[in-house]
Amino acid sequence: MAETVGTIKFYGAMWCGDTRRARSWFDNNNIPYEWIDVDKDKAAEEYVKSVNNGMRSIPTIVFWDGSRLVEPSTRKLEEHARKLGLLAAVPQAQDV
Repeated sequence: MAETVGTIKFYGAMWCGDTRRARSWFDNNNIPYEWIDVDKDKAAEEYVKSVNNGMRSIPTIVFWDGSRLVEPSTRKLEEHARKLGLLAAVPQAQDV
């Protein structure tokens, strides 16, 4: 796994199914992140709204390179993590 430059900030709330799914994906892939509960941190809630056109869209995941994923599918999480070197590349099937 590539060494990260900084922290991944994970904004969400545990009542949210998308948040629970994405956190499980991060945990299962041993990708460290800083958990920020928007229900308990009003400044975090305001930040999420500020980067999502006033919407409280969660999860909002902010990577050290400034890129963000908002309400990502598992496939989007995988694609982004590979792009950033957080997951090893999956070998391509050989054509026979």
